Amino acid sequence: MKVTVIGYWHAFPKKGEAASGYLVEHDNYRVLVDCGSGVVSQLQHYCELEDLDAVVISHYHNDHIGDIGALHYFRLLTPYISQKAAKPFAVYGHQEDVQGFQRLSYKDVVNAIPYNENQTLDIGPFQFSFYKTSHPVPCYAMKIQTSASTLFYTADTGYMPELAEAAKGADLLIAECSLYKGQDGTPAGHMNSEEAGKLANAADVPALLLTHLPHFGDHGQLKKEAQAQCPSTIIDTASAGWSKTLST
Repeated sequence: MKVTVIGYWHAFPKKGEAASGYLVEHDNYRVLVDCGSGVVSQLQHYCELEDLDAVVISHYHNDHIGDIGALHYFRLLTPYISQKAAKPFAVYGHQEDVQGFQRLSYKDVVNAIPYNENQTLDIGPFQFSFYKTSHPVPCYAMKIQTSASTLFYTADTGYMPELAEAAKGADLLIAECSLYKGQDGTPAGHMNSEEAGKLANAADVPALLLTHLPHFGDHGQLKKEAQAQCPSTIIDTASAGWSKTLST
């Protein structure tokens, strides 16, 4: 499984970059996890839009879904601008916010398909499992597995010991890190660097990627603060194009 960071900014993208979006690839199948502002533009550096097979959305805040409309229009125009035959295309999301879920589908070119935390979901070669997070709106973390590797993505959340248990066995933990040590993001449903490191330590994962990064301060400090909580874990901060191939 190959993971590529398309966007990693909290709330809105900086100039020429993108909010939350992660491309996951295996056996020539490509899934985009979250589709925040700027993601469709940046995605084309790493994947042709017609080669994208599916999208999975964690929740319906704009920094995670803002570019869905751009994908809708691409799919609508595909017969006119691409020589490749349009293949079936689905966007997966939860139904706890009915209006948010309805935004995922578009005419007859994009189908919205629901997921829930009580069932695993097979999407191409990937098996997805979902875990509700601590956030002001319904939001789901995801465990993404192939036969050879496992990725865990927290999406947006305050610190939850339950997520550490769910993430055990993952080759890579992608954890939101909206704040620095000592800043309390609990009311807004976000973690700081210390909490992200604590989560990785409890999950006993070999690698941690900090994402959903703040628009202030030195991101290198986030890494140091997380590292203090899990010294045996390889830690990095997300950047556009950061990629890793997971295997066991």
